[in-house]
Amino acid sequence: MKLTKTLLATTALTLASGTAFADGHMASDMTLVSWGGAYQNSQQKAYVEPYLEMNDGVTAVWDESSAEAVAKLRAMNEAGSVTWDVVDVVAADAIRLCDEGLALEIDPDEDLAAAPDGTSASDDFGDLLVSDCFIPQIVYSTTFGYRTDLVGDTPPTEVCAVFDTETYPGKRSLEKRPINNMEWALLCDGVAKDDVYDVLATDEGQQQALDKLATIKDDVIWWSAGADTPQLLADGEVIMGSTYNGRLFAAIEEQDQPIGMLWDAQVFDLDGWIIPTGLSPEREARARDFIKFATDTQRLADQAKYISYGPARASSAPLVGQHATLGIDMAPHMPTDPDNAQNTFLYNYEFWADYRDDIDAKFQAWLAQ
Repeated sequence: MKLTKTLLATTALTLASGTAFADGHMASDMTLVSWGGAYQNSQQKAYVEPYLEMNDGVTAVWDESSAEAVAKLRAMNEAGSVTWDVVDVVAADAIRLCDEGLALEIDPDEDLAAAPDGTSASDDFGDLLVSDCFIPQIVYSTTFGYRTDLVGDTPPTEVCAVFDTETYPGKRSLEKRPINNMEWALLCDGVAKDDVYDVLATDEGQQQALDKLATIKDDVIWWSAGADTPQLLADGEVIMGSTYNGRLFAAIEEQDQPIGMLWDAQVFDLDGWIIPTGLSPEREARARDFIKFATDTQRLADQAKYISYGPARASSAPLVGQHATLGIDMAPHMPTDPDNAQNTFLYNYEFWADYRDDIDAKFQAWLAQ
């Protein structure tokens, strides 16, 4: 377990969110779980540091285990010792944790801040509230980046270039799990976009996806952390690879790497918070207090200063401005920008909540062959 201690604020500004529990009924420390890298840094800058500055004596530590959140929360719950207070997860994992009683249900209009104009939180988040336990933060996409100096005069414009090793020879990096890989494989094997999840629900469709992936299996470096593909691209070890759009933005704009974005068939997804069940009343009160602050309109807009993920609140979008240090407009780098969103693939949360365990097992067995 990797822990990174956050800044301990010294400014005594115990106002706003902390006031309601200022009589000592909130825990003074939190363990926040996220994904590490540029994304976790955006959370740290946008709302963890401001929250600690407003709550003198409160500390927070990071655990970068979000990729394993479901398995670890199951184990903690079984052992009767839940050590995490607030956990960042993708929407499908939030649905699974909620269904299994491992995450607290949230009343958006009771537990979350209204928009500055009084719009209720439930209306402000709208359809992105995909589970009773899920508090959305950002809209992001999983897409591909490629080395601009290794693709000659024909940079890839379609996602199926990933399977074209004749035109684009060299290694490519893919995430070491079935999500997104199975969908792209079916799309590039001729399955219509609207039929992908119907096909993937069958044993035959799952085998079709694995067979398509097998055509490039020897050319794939499998990754498990979002930072892997940007590093592999920067090192020239792969010609193209999938990862989160914000990671590629950081490599291109902040690190000036020779990397291009391939937005075709980018997969939209949501990321957000859950509060685990099994916390003491004091820890639960602290977690709820933090969540209310961290997901208000301004805080979600502030996060877009550090990473190119769209805020989940409608009221935050007009407040998105320029990058905190680069001074460039962030809107054109968002996955939802019209130029980037001409051909998107909508991730099916319910499908993966229902099929994740079975397809995960099949995918890992295929990898081991």
